[in-house]
Amino acid sequence: MSARIGVIVMTIALVLYFILAGQRAWLWLVSGEPIAIAMGVAMLFFPVLAAWGIGRELLFGIGAQRLGRQLEAEGALPEEEVATYVSGRVRRDEGDALFPKYRAAVEAAPEDWRAWYRMGLVYDAAGDRRRARHAVRQAIALERRERRTA
Repeated sequence: MSARIGVIVMTIALVLYFILAGQRAWLWLVSGEPIAIAMGVAMLFFPVLAAWGIGRELLFGIGAQRLGRQLEAEGALPEEEVATYVSGRVRRDEGDALFPKYRAAVEAAPEDWRAWYRMGLVYDAAGDRRRARHAVRQAIALERRERRTA
């Protein structure tokens, strides 16, 4: 839930920035001064880049949530419990112990989005966010391809 609030706050901030920066950029673009024009172009470029990044993250979140709900409905989510510290952080050694089973599932069926999604959950449980996001992105791409061909 806190991630959603963060996305909403960042999106509102981006919209406000678009408005304020757009006004300033327009003034610089019509000034006729080469440096001011360059600054105006930059002020328009960076918000577009930020909007692209936020859009990409929103699409990732929506796709991951959709796949998670589908796996939950199928009863196919990992069932293993992983111990945590008092702080709520996962005990890495227990998360790492789950890898062989889920890695073997991905290696046995590399086109199965369910295996990739479960692998992403295991990576996340072990605290490896980068690999977790990669595995879930792979699952989203495979599921999208499966939906198109079905």
